[in-house]
Amino acid sequence: MIIKNYKTLESTNLEAKELAQKGADPWTIVVAKEQTGGYGRKKSVWSSPKGGLYFSIILPKSNIDDLQTLTILAAFICAKTIKENSNLEPFIKLPNDVWVNGKKLAGILTENIIGRDVKTSVIGIGLNTNIKKFPKDLENIATSLKIELGREVDNQKILGQIIKGLEEQLRTISE
Repeated sequence: MIIKNYKTLESTNLEAKELAQKGADPWTIVVAKEQTGGYGRKKSVWSSPKGGLYFSIILPKSNIDDLQTLTILAAFICAKTIKENSNLEPFIKLPNDVWVNGKKLAGILTENIIGRDVKTSVIGIGLNTNIKKFPKDLENIATSLKIELGREVDNQKILGQIIKGLEEQLRTISE
């Protein structure tokens, strides 16, 4: 596993897809402290200010070609990680969001890199961890772990737990 850390990126998914097309190994992880052009399904804007956890993973080829299945799996792992690290009850809003207390906490976007067939997939996760406050247009629909818990969380620890959970689940499914 290789983790590539960036201060700022347009999008971790764009960077991961570019690296994958250049031959980067599976389980290469792209992490940014902030994204200037983060996006979700249907190219919707994903606000990515400093303090959040924004990362994309180049996945190994698996038995799963269905993006929605990979996305739901990642949402489950994110929700499980949140629950294990807090007293919060995450809710998965299918197919790609994790909500807490009626507000969006995380979004997941899975994209395939296609040649003649699916070469590999990249999964991007935006998790609002240590964000203190959201802009007016988002404050009624978005939340962060810091807002919900009243304390900061360890982004590196959460990143490690999510990656480990994804590795275990993909290994189990691909056997």
